[in-house]
Amino acid sequence: MEAMEENGRVSSAVVRGSLALAVVFEALTVLETQDKTVRAASPWQDDPYDVMVSLAQFTVPMLALVIALRLFARRASGGGDREQQTVRAAGAMVTLVGLTVVSEWAAVIARTSASSSGTWASVLIGGLVVNSLLTAVAAVSLGRCRRPRRSAGGWRNDWLGDAVFLCRRIPVLRRWVGPDATVWVRRRAMTVFVTLSTLAAAALTGVQAVGERWTDPLLIAWFLVVAATSNLAFCVISNAVAGFIARPPRARSRRIAEASAVAGCVAISVATAFRDALWAVFGTGSLTSVPALAALTLGAGLVTSLVTAALLLVCFPYDSSGLRRRFGAAATHLRRPDMHR
Repeated sequence: MEAMEENGRVSSAVVRGSLALAVVFEALTVLETQDKTVRAASPWQDDPYDVMVSLAQFTVPMLALVIALRLFARRASGGGDREQQTVRAAGAMVTLVGLTVVSEWAAVIARTSASSSGTWASVLIGGLVVNSLLTAVAAVSLGRCRRPRRSAGGWRNDWLGDAVFLCRRIPVLRRWVGPDATVWVRRRAMTVFVTLSTLAAAALTGVQAVGERWTDPLLIAWFLVVAATSNLAFCVISNAVAGFIARPPRARSRRIAEASAVAGCVAISVATAFRDALWAVFGTGSLTSVPALAALTLGAGLVTSLVTAALLLVCFPYDSSGLRRRFGAAATHLRRPDMHR
């Protein structure tokens, strides 16, 4: 018992350290992306490097926020699940920071036009060194955390349940949050992810269109689709890693459709980052046309989605017994929506 409490304290300290990394990373990232003078000197201001920076700029603080809020639900049931899920969420957050750091170092090594000299370039590279050291420390610390051996499919508690636990203690929210709402969200998790991704993308697109003074409707629509698909991939993948919403068993066709859709979303982001290199292979001249840009990036996503669906249909035949074994515990738990009452 004492060993478990000690492991819990260690995990909590490591998670708080990861949150500190997120704060430092976000402060530097906002400076280098929102200040025009600083951005003009940034070695990673252009794609493909900027795509990773832009993604992490919004996903890292979202993960940090939900992790910090979950620390207030320590009295809810399911401490073992909570510890494992929180550490995994912190790991996903540190991974995003690490990928961004790698992308920024790649820009520096490639010696882009802005990375060769300048005061702000030197300041940003110094901040990159700090982020790199903090990321390495956080990654090693998370790797040493002793996690419960229960698999993701065996989780009996999720972040949604903790949110209900907290909301039911707030008089204003108590009447709106109950078992029925929880069950509805769990059964329609993909709908929730798509809605949240689209709303966030719409806000980001509006800010980008106003800031850059875009007037082309096709360009605005393309950016909206790219942002929404990027957000959707983040929601689904992070939920699979950290268990924000414990989803009930789904039909094989639906699971394949969701997996192929996520693969297509990731492909759209990758194609957007490397659009010039891809256009050099599949097109002629320079990529200056918005219709060509949309066809290239969205077409890459569509092709990837179709190929992924075909591979999953061929390589993973239906196994009802395996499905029952994997989701049996989750299905039993989801029939008890009042677990935090």
